[in-house]
Amino acid sequence: MKNNRRNNNHHRNNQGKPNNKPHSKHDGHDNSKQPQPSLYGAHAVREAWLNPERNVEALYLTEQAAQSFDDVLREAKSKGLKRPSPTDVDKQKLEKMLPKGAVHQGIAMLCAPLDDIFIQDFIIKAESNPNSVLLMLDQVTDPHNVGAIIRSASAFGAEGIIMQKKHAPALEGVLAKTACGGVEHIPVAYETNLSRTLEELKEHGFFTYGLDERGAMNIGDVPKDGKRVLVLGAEGSGLRRLVAENCDELVKLPTKPPIASLNVSNAAAVGLYALL
Repeated sequence: MKNNRRNNNHHRNNQGKPNNKPHSKHDGHDNSKQPQPSLYGAHAVREAWLNPERNVEALYLTEQAAQSFDDVLREAKSKGLKRPSPTDVDKQKLEKMLPKGAVHQGIAMLCAPLDDIFIQDFIIKAESNPNSVLLMLDQVTDPHNVGAIIRSASAFGAEGIIMQKKHAPALEGVLAKTACGGVEHIPVAYETNLSRTLEELKEHGFFTYGLDERGAMNIGDVPKDGKRVLVLGAEGSGLRRLVAENCDELVKLPTKPPIASLNVSNAAAVGLYALL
């Protein structure tokens, strides 16, 4: 499923999403002399390179990575995508351009952020898909977890993800690498008030399920049809009170002692499998 972002000035709000600008700085590196690549890693860069909605400014390849990326370059050319010529770099230079410890696999890309998405886009799209499933992340901020959730959402066929604007990680760097290219296929909407967002979704026919160990229903018993939202909270604190109260029903995973809880990204994968 290609990420179908709307380029509509009425809907755009550049203040409404985290700072995904590709020229951000990272501690421990001198980035003052050159723009900062925002994506790195083979899968993340491949999917962005082939995404016609991506505005790509530069592609950096080591000699070894260039050999494995030839097929991708040819595919993009065959599709008529406008792309810059790759820049050859050695491993040391590439590592100076990226955050310390970045697992880059010899490939990095400088590109603009994708267009903003809003819940109205999900509502409109659901009119033609009565079995839409959305994920909502309540203060889940770890980029590894969010990236893994985006990857699962893409693999299982979710329509999109909703996150709170505050403290949300940018859709780049380690998050994008963990998502293995899923950032290009799963739209992510940022909203200020998740409780209010749940109310709006319910007004448009979505049934909302909060994943919570206090739930009376096992997630496997949730109907597999209809427009649904699965809400997950941060590890440790779980769903906030108002968010939980605005869910139509709390559901739980059928876990057993002595380890009766899962990492939030694993819980999201299990929940998506149950719903889809």
